[in-house]
Amino acid sequence: MHKTHELPRLILAGLSGGAGKTIVSLGLCRAFSRSGKSIRPFKKGPDYIDAAWLSLAAGNTAANLDSYFMSDDCVRALFIERMRGFEAGIVEGNRGLFDGMDSEGSMSTASLARCLEAPLILVVDATKMTRTAAAIIQGVAGFEPGLNLAGVILNRTAGPRHRKILRESIERYTSIPVLGTLPKIADNPIPERHMGLWSNREMDGAAILDPLADIIADNVDLDRIQSIADAAPPLAAPDYTLWPEAQGLGEAVIGVVKDEAFWFYYPENIEALERAGATIRTVSLLDSAPWPELDGLYIGGGFPETLAERLSANTAALERVRSLSRAGMPIYAECGGFMYLARSIEYQDRTYPMAGVFPLDTRLCERPKGLGYIQARVESDTAFYKAGETIHGHEFHYSCCSSQPDEEELHFSFKINRGSGIHNGRDGLTVNNTLAGYSHIHALSVPKWAPRFVAAASKFRKARNAE
Repeated sequence: MHKTHELPRLILAGLSGGAGKTIVSLGLCRAFSRSGKSIRPFKKGPDYIDAAWLSLAAGNTAANLDSYFMSDDCVRALFIERMRGFEAGIVEGNRGLFDGMDSEGSMSTASLARCLEAPLILVVDATKMTRTAAAIIQGVAGFEPGLNLAGVILNRTAGPRHRKILRESIERYTSIPVLGTLPKIADNPIPERHMGLWSNREMDGAAILDPLADIIADNVDLDRIQSIADAAPPLAAPDYTLWPEAQGLGEAVIGVVKDEAFWFYYPENIEALERAGATIRTVSLLDSAPWPELDGLYIGGGFPETLAERLSANTAALERVRSLSRAGMPIYAECGGFMYLARSIEYQDRTYPMAGVFPLDTRLCERPKGLGYIQARVESDTAFYKAGETIHGHEFHYSCCSSQPDEEELHFSFKINRGSGIHNGRDGLTVNNTLAGYSHIHALSVPKWAPRFVAAASKFRKARNAE
């Protein structure tokens, strides 16, 4: 008999992207947090920026739940672990409620709701719509069995008369309660750009989130929403072990680059390194602060292009990374980190020299060059992967190689079966013990990644200390 957990929870979904679920999710998290409730936010799917905003809104770190990376048992186990000590969990869905990997809706927000047995609140963009909203909601409620559609929040309503007709229509023709009606917000509080929303590192988060929370508190029935979350059924813990047992891999200090340019990391990736025995030290590639002695380096994604001038001007950091790579230190770089390790970044008609670990150049393009889930086959052994393994990850980049890569000079360790990668269906550039590419991974999807990283770092440490 598996242990069950009483976990108040709900999922917010939309009919499509742009319905307003992010704004509602942020406002709800902030409103509940201001009232003294401890909220754990979650983001469905591979996303760093929305997750960062949710973390700021709730005052607690968000976790990503993704069925492409994780089995249903893994999703439930992670959710239960992350909910420990919290009063409620709020999950922001992605895309449209039933939109998934195929016509069956696999890996959709609806499938996540069933996996977590979570009540679902639908955010509906009611622009230029009245009675039709009732038909849509009725269709959603009956589209898939096992979906607990507990209520709707109507977004972008035009005024009192519009709201009145909407509410009366939905209450007359459906059994789904209207939990709130939101006015149109004149200006988008969080504007978008090439990678999605502007990040909370570049805007005054409190100045944005508190007014959103005010709008939610004034126009949504928070008590009723809390009651819906409280009514979620007990969730049975699966027979699943999230983290590999510690293997005594030796001492290792791994630097994680966290600054304005590089901050795309899943918290579980950092935790996996720590559980494998690493001591984590945060370092920056933007300032001149000295680094501690490191045995490994992790450079995540982010926005190196918008800060390329500062990165390029910090020649001491560029030389340090070049030297560490040549010395054989294990370095793992994802997306923006790969761009930093290239020779240069071209952005807005200017070219900025970078670390030059790999002899190729990158430039930012007007349209995405890689977007979505990836599946890669490892073709050669590295410090992090073994030949023959399959990696499930994701990519989202507007940059590409601006120079034609010399495939004889470069060594790609990944063959991309789904996705784009760096060049010609290849990714995972390697030199010495450095691996870089456009692929992002989640540690729970590749459980051997962190132990191997730590083992390689420990080996490097021992070799250095023996000199």
